[in-house]
Amino acid sequence: MTPPARIAAAIDLVAALEEQCFAPGARRRPADAVASDFFRARRFIGGGDRREVSERAWAVVRQRMRLGWHLERVGAAPTPRLLVLGQMLLDEGMARQAAEAAFDGSRYGPAALDQAERRVSAALAGRPLLDAAMAQAARLNLPEWLLPAFAARFGARLAEEAAALEAEAPLDLRANLLKTDRDGAAAALAAEGVATGPTPFSPWGLRIAARRPVSGTAAYKDGLVEVQDEGSQVIALLADARPGMRVADYCAGAAGKTLAMAATMGNRGRVTACDTSAPRLEGAARRLRRAGVNNAERHLLAAGDRWAKRRARSFDRVLVDAPCTGTGTWRRNPDARLRTRPEDLAELVALQHDILGRAAELVRPGGRLIYATCSLLPQENEEQMERFLARGPGFVPVPLDRLWAALVPGVPAPCAGPWLSLSPGAQGTDGFFCAVLERAA
Repeated sequence: MTPPARIAAAIDLVAALEEQCFAPGARRRPADAVASDFFRARRFIGGGDRREVSERAWAVVRQRMRLGWHLERVGAAPTPRLLVLGQMLLDEGMARQAAEAAFDGSRYGPAALDQAERRVSAALAGRPLLDAAMAQAARLNLPEWLLPAFAARFGARLAEEAAALEAEAPLDLRANLLKTDRDGAAAALAAEGVATGPTPFSPWGLRIAARRPVSGTAAYKDGLVEVQDEGSQVIALLADARPGMRVADYCAGAAGKTLAMAATMGNRGRVTACDTSAPRLEGAARRLRRAGVNNAERHLLAAGDRWAKRRARSFDRVLVDAPCTGTGTWRRNPDARLRTRPEDLAELVALQHDILGRAAELVRPGGRLIYATCSLLPQENEEQMERFLARGPGFVPVPLDRLWAALVPGVPAPCAGPWLSLSPGAQGTDGFFCAVLERAA
C-alpha cells in the first residue's frame, strides 16, 4: 500500500471504531474486536501495512479526548478524517504541508481536503497536543465523570498516575511451576533469543524489556511460561492455594489465575474454574492442557444452577476476580476509557456485591475469600469491602503485611495498608486491588 492508502485505511478504521464503540447509542464493542473484523474483511492489507494502519488508528483512540478538544476549539466536528488529520499534526507533529499532501485524492488514498478541512488544518498546525487552556479531564486524558474517583484514589499523585496510564505496558510472563522455575524459564527463553528480567514482586514473574511476540517460542508452546501481568500474578500468590486444598476460581474467565493456583498446589487437590461464558471456559481448557494442569475442572455457572448450594462451605479458597470497569488496564485497552459510562459503574458495583455474597457461601469455616478487581476506583474496591464487611457475614480481613511476610519473606510488600492496591505509576503493574478475608472457624 502507498502511504496515502494506509492513511485512507486508518480513516476507515477510525470511522468503524467511532460508529461501533464510542458514538452515542453505539454498541460499545471492544475496539480490538472491531479492528479484527475490519482487517478480516480486507485481507488484501498485508502484515506491515496492517501494523501501520493499526498504529495510527490506535494513536487516535489514545488521544481521542484531546483531539476532540482541539477540534471543538476551532469549531470543527470530530469526523474520522479530521481526527486522523489532527493526530498527524498534533500528536506526530507533522508539518502542515506534509499532512495535507497525504490527502492526495489518489485512487486508494483519501480524498483531498476541502476548504473547511484546510481551515482546520491551518488552525491546528504547529499547536502542541497538550494545551495550557485544556480542562483537567482532557489534559489528564481521563473521563470527566471519573475525575472525582481518580482524585480520591490518588490525591496529589493524580497527574503522575494519569501519565502512567498512557504509557506502554510491559510484557510480563509467569513461570509455570509445574514444569520449571523462574530461572529455568528465563534460560529457556534466552536460548531462543528472548531476554527477560525478574519482576520485583512476583517470585514467578519475568519481564521482557522490549515488547515482542512470545507465543511462537518453544518455551510458550511447551507450557513453561504464560503471559500474565505481574499484578495478576500477585493476586494468585495472595490466594495462597496449597497442595490438597479445594479451591474455586469463581470468575475464572480464560483461567489465568486458575493456572497460577494449580501450579502452587503442585497439581494436588482440586481447583474449579467457574464462569458464565462457555467460550471463555473452552479457551481455558486449551491453556490448562498446555500448562500440564490435571487437578482442574470447569463449571459453567447458569441461572437456577444448584452447584453452589450443594458445595456450600466446602472450599478452602474462593477467588472472586470480579467483573469491573477495568480502569487499571487502560494502558492495554485505551478504548475502554472512552466506552465506559456512569451507568456501567453503577451496574458493576451492584453485580460485584451480588457475586461476593454468593461466592462467600462457598467458603468453609477457617477458609479464605479473595476479592480482586483490575480497577482503580474506590467504589469497586475499598468501598465494596466496607459494604461487604458491614453485613457481618463472619469474615475478618487478613492484613496484607502479615500475609506478604509469610508468602514472600525478605521482599518488601508492594504497598502499605490492609489491602493490596497496585497501579501503573506506583508499582509498574496494571491497576489491581485485592482483599483477603478469612471466615471465622
